[in-house]
Amino acid sequence: MPCSPQEIGSLFLFEKLTDEQLGRLCAEGRVERFEPGPVYTEGSPATCFYVMLEGTVVLSRRVGADDVEVSRTSQRGVYAGAMQAYLGDRVRQVYTNSMRVTEPTRFFVVPADTFASVMREWFPMAVHLLEGLFFGSKNTQRAIGQRERLLALGSLSAGLTHELNNPAAAAVRATATLRERVGKMRHKLRVISAGTYDRETLAGLIEIQERTAERVAKAPVLSPLEASDREDELADWLDDHGIPDGWRIAPTFVQAGLDLDWLEQVAAAVDEATLPSAVGWLSYTVETELLMDEIADSTNRISHLVDAAKQYSQLDRAPFQVADVHELLDSTLLMLSGKFGPRIKVVKEYDRTLPRIPAYPAELNQVWTNLIDNAVAAMNGTGADDGQGGQGTLTVRTARENDRLLVEFGDTGTGVPPEIRDRVFDPFFTTKPVGEGTGLGLDISWRIVVDKHHGTLRFESEPGDTRFQVLLPLTAPAADDTPEEPA
Repeated sequence: MPCSPQEIGSLFLFEKLTDEQLGRLCAEGRVERFEPGPVYTEGSPATCFYVMLEGTVVLSRRVGADDVEVSRTSQRGVYAGAMQAYLGDRVRQVYTNSMRVTEPTRFFVVPADTFASVMREWFPMAVHLLEGLFFGSKNTQRAIGQRERLLALGSLSAGLTHELNNPAAAAVRATATLRERVGKMRHKLRVISAGTYDRETLAGLIEIQERTAERVAKAPVLSPLEASDREDELADWLDDHGIPDGWRIAPTFVQAGLDLDWLEQVAAAVDEATLPSAVGWLSYTVETELLMDEIADSTNRISHLVDAAKQYSQLDRAPFQVADVHELLDSTLLMLSGKFGPRIKVVKEYDRTLPRIPAYPAELNQVWTNLIDNAVAAMNGTGADDGQGGQGTLTVRTARENDRLLVEFGDTGTGVPPEIRDRVFDPFFTTKPVGEGTGLGLDISWRIVVDKHHGTLRFESEPGDTRFQVLLPLTAPAADDTPEEPA
């Protein structure tokens, strides 16, 4: 359609331009009429700058699988499209929203290259200011985002150190005790070997020792009452057979799964004079086996924690992959366990039939961390008991909701006050004291869930029952719709 310099000059955006400038715009731009329907789509290359001459436009943003309307107007002169073209190839130029018209609408359309050229030529100072604002904002957001991640890392490191300390200390204690027991066992072996025992007796003792070690590995788990009764029985038997310190040895034998029948077999294999030394030697055998089990359990625990740290950080994984959400949740809960303490109860309500989903696991773990951290902070600030001796309950639930996977974090804290519910996802908004929060946790979570995974992040809240819900697609988006990583 013909372009009139007088018409575009009447728009508030161009009213200060000279006739020569308006002429150039008309020569390089165009007037185009659109019938009701889409004009451009969010995420597609930004090739044009649109200024409405007459009609009605609707701007929308994609949230999950839905397009959410953010603006509707018939105001003449409103503009949208390649608004950052002046930045050139330093920023990937895509439409940041979708635009459609609801009635026949005329636009003055300027190619992105022309828009960038006239901006740099006609408004050089303004372009420098806009560039400074744009990149300054990006750098600030990146720096504070990095600070947010470092704060989380510090908290996680403290929790991981606490969790690693217990099994490591147990392994050190068990190793020291094991060294002592092995020394005593060697001494007892020398005493036995120095005696007047025939070959068959020694062979019988060694066979009993081997069978004892096997029984330790298969020891049953007894209730406290059952263990106490068996300890009394063994202590009485040891006392009756002249074994010193029977009360001390009996609990070790019970822990190893040994009973009266086993003691009778030992007594039958040696003479009465040898029995105390044989029982003492086998007692050291049992203790060494139990100590080695403790060391194995402790080192396995440490290995499990290291694996959880790797799972959490995803350092050895591809950034985008098909992942098990439950594995991600478990690794995050383990990494954050130091935050819970004895007064916060964690309840898992997992639907294990849910499939693995395409995702960025390391970034989802960051979302879980932010939501759990907020829930714990809300409960720690209540001072209210949950009726079960705890300060609160964190419930982590997974379920299927239509064609999406739901991950829900529920807490029994004070809830989100109605007056701030519209602001909880705003950047830099926080209710935490100064120095304890950046206000970017939920903003980062929103961008990871909504922008990067095409999911939904929402919440419901009332005092004593707050639920943040993450909804993720079960299948990957089309190749051309795969979101870019947030800047």
